[in-house]
Amino acid sequence: MRTKKVRIGDLIIGGGSPVRVQSMTNTPTEDLKRTKAQISALAAAGCEIVRISIPSVKAAENIEKFKNAFPDIPLVADIHFDYRLALLSIERGIDKLRLNPGNITAKDKVAEIVYAARRKKIPIRIGINGGSLPASIKEKYHKPTAEALVAAAAEEIAYFKKLEYENIVVSLKSSDVPVTVKANRLFRERYPYPLHLGITEAGTAIGGTVKSAVGIGILLNEGIGDTLRISLSGDPVTEVHTGFAILRELGLRRTGLDLIACPTCSRTEIDVAGISAQIEKKFRGMKEPLRVAIMGCIVNGPGEASEADIGIVGTKSGYVIYVNGKIIKKITKAEGSGEAVGILSELIRKFQK
Repeated sequence: MRTKKVRIGDLIIGGGSPVRVQSMTNTPTEDLKRTKAQISALAAAGCEIVRISIPSVKAAENIEKFKNAFPDIPLVADIHFDYRLALLSIERGIDKLRLNPGNITAKDKVAEIVYAARRKKIPIRIGINGGSLPASIKEKYHKPTAEALVAAAAEEIAYFKKLEYENIVVSLKSSDVPVTVKANRLFRERYPYPLHLGITEAGTAIGGTVKSAVGIGILLNEGIGDTLRISLSGDPVTEVHTGFAILRELGLRRTGLDLIACPTCSRTEIDVAGISAQIEKKFRGMKEPLRVAIMGCIVNGPGEASEADIGIVGTKSGYVIYVNGKIIKKITKAEGSGEAVGILSELIRKFQK
């Protein structure tokens, strides 16, 4: 089922558009300077949609300043408990709202938000989380099952449709991977609204990345999902890099550095880990698609290097560098890995031009 198109600022999600990568600031939104710096860092990393938490009037009042500073980045206001903050966010120029039905339960207040959003043609994400389901859903299902998540979404969608509002995005998130996968599959069978994917409270860099890659990867590979956020504890820029990496490995977005590096063994002739780490750090934020292979020996090295845009292979005598499948340079071991990293870096920069 092709999903409906939804416009967020100047960006379209759904309807066959590319799967969009988003993240969320974790600085206090009331702190204008720090939050601006984080939005800037996210934008530089390629983040396509930025969500900001709006826990106070001061935070909402800063929205206009964020929009003036970043007119090309769609901003989403994350609203909980106080419907008035949603109304103020709309007034201050937000591009999209995220509402949690478990935390704003008064229907008349939800209606006020919907009417205001409709006047400004602002979409609303109905954000269902396993940890904050509406009381009626908790009472019926007892646990945050996949069916419970879908039922919570269905209840809110029905009310929005009653208000003649369907400018909707939906997310169904749990910290449990199988529950999240099942919920999104069930939802997609019933509804055409764009889905925002994520494994909520996924965890730290390693565990959270694994959970997110498994859960989100399964769904994306089935054609489910229109936008995503990788929920990690720490620097949100990492979420952006991880999101694009998942899309790249599934062949859904070809962007940025695709680094191929062998796992190393006793045949390894060069410092694969060290060279890879330096290249990854230098070019983590690049947007142009580029495949770079860093291989330790001649078993699989020449084949992988030949298939990459740029490749380096370790041999007994040193380093062999490939560009577009052809050997262009050899470096002796005496010249060292620093020379190899320098040449690789220069070649990558040339590809970026």
